[in-house]
Amino acid sequence: MIPARYAASRFPAKLMQDLAGKPVILRTYEAAVHTNLFDEVYVVTDNDLIYETIEKAGGNVIKSIKEHDCGSDRIAEAVENLEVDIIVNVQGDEPFTDRESLAAVLEVFKNDPNKEIDLASLMVKITDLEEISNPNTVKVIVNKENFALYFSRSPIPYPRDTNIESTYYKHKGIYAFRKSALMDFQRLPMLMLEAVEKIEAIRYLEYGKTIKMVETTVSGIEIDTPEDLKRARAEWK
Repeated sequence: MIPARYAASRFPAKLMQDLAGKPVILRTYEAAVHTNLFDEVYVVTDNDLIYETIEKAGGNVIKSIKEHDCGSDRIAEAVENLEVDIIVNVQGDEPFTDRESLAAVLEVFKNDPNKEIDLASLMVKITDLEEISNPNTVKVIVNKENFALYFSRSPIPYPRDTNIESTYYKHKGIYAFRKSALMDFQRLPMLMLEAVEKIEAIRYLEYGKTIKMVETTVSGIEIDTPEDLKRARAEWK
């Protein structure tokens, strides 16, 4: 499932920007399809232009009925009546989505016979100080078994003791959910930490859900700003 909003606070209409002859959202949809990992791939949107773009290209697209504040809510509405166990959320601004990373996320559930893990997601090590400090980059800290402890737009961990080497991980916007966890998210109200950070993954933690993080070395480019789009166009060439 690829949630796709037309409006975006930092870069309005970013999903319809041209990337090598096709809109960003179509590039992302095609990347997810070409992994050959999924029974079905859908774009879920509230926007007529995005809907028509995917439909015209022969893709699967679902029109949201309700207004939603985040991608998890949008996907929950779309899958509520579907007979599915695991749903993967690929962000619409991730045209460099790759098979290796998605396969690693799905593997988490294959190795969880007792169904103790609610979500799986991706993280990539970052070392650039500007990126570590950038609030547009969501960071994650994990325990020794790589379960998420917290997500933040601030640098975490904070380097209070500069003599100790710190490792920083960027959270990549790809999730795999058990359907039950996703439906719980939809009915549970937003709490303070999610509200102040504006990171939906925090809601799962606040309500006691387990998120297994998988490290990947594929950073890709998430298109959050016009500068990101320039980088993506250069990388695509």
